[in-house]
Amino acid sequence: MNLNSVSTKEKQILIFSFYRDAELHGARLLFNLIGHLKDADSQIKLARHLADEVRHAWLWTKHIVDLGGTPISVSDGYQRRLGARLGLPKGVIELLALTVVVEERAQSRYTEHMALPDVDPETREVLKAVSQDEQWHLAWVEQKMREIAAQHGDESRADQALARYREIENEVYSSLAADEAELMRS
Repeated sequence: MNLNSVSTKEKQILIFSFYRDAELHGARLLFNLIGHLKDADSQIKLARHLADEVRHAWLWTKHIVDLGGTPISVSDGYQRRLGARLGLPKGVIELLALTVVVEERAQSRYTEHMALPDVDPETREVLKAVSQDEQWHLAWVEQKMREIAAQHGDESRADQALARYREIENEVYSSLAADEAELMRS
């Protein structure tokens, strides 16, 4: 794709397709967790959280369509890059730590996007809608991760997993942000 010939609207659709892709991959991660966390409280919270992620993907899809586009298939998105770098999580504490890290990034990313001066009102509304859920997502997942680590007699496992995943995630996100900045300059 020649980036010099891409319109602002096409760039927006691409960015929103990346957001959509991340939400869909987040839903996949939560669906995986449903098989690991069998207690009733987790099942209820996971179902709600999963519904939120799918709704977020729908909001991005609808916004793309409302702009006159269709979602673009993302072959090298955030979650794929992160997965390639991390490998498979080893156990439920790592799955939960990964969930915390990607939710932190989503919250940060949407907040930063909302703060841009030229965000149109429709995009701002989608950003607000998807951001509203992130605090609850982060709170319940981190609490569950720490609870499970304590049950296994080593609360430091949660902190170690978070530190490891945050370090790798920062590297992955930096490369994605650089690619996105190049796209926006073109």
